[in-house]
Amino acid sequence: MHTLTLYTRHGCALCDEFLAELEPWGAQRNLPVVVRDVDDDETTRRRYGLKVPVLELDGIAVCHGHLDLAELERLIRPRASSR
Repeated sequence: MHTLTLYTRHGCALCDEFLAELEPWGAQRNLPVVVRDVDDDETTRRRYGLKVPVLELDGIAVCHGHLDLAELERLIRPRASSR
């Protein structure tokens, strides 16, 4: 099961739009979105600063600013095993 984490900032309209687009996509795939305020943690604030919103999949940044559904789909697609 994948983990989607969206880093946002209080009062960020772009973050709200990002989440509004991401939540239905995640719900269709049974992937809940964990929302975290980037300012709640000093390390995260240093890492992402003004880049919010930032979406991580399983701890790895996928996109920031605007949701890249094509990249997200590519990353969650099961890979064919090479034999």
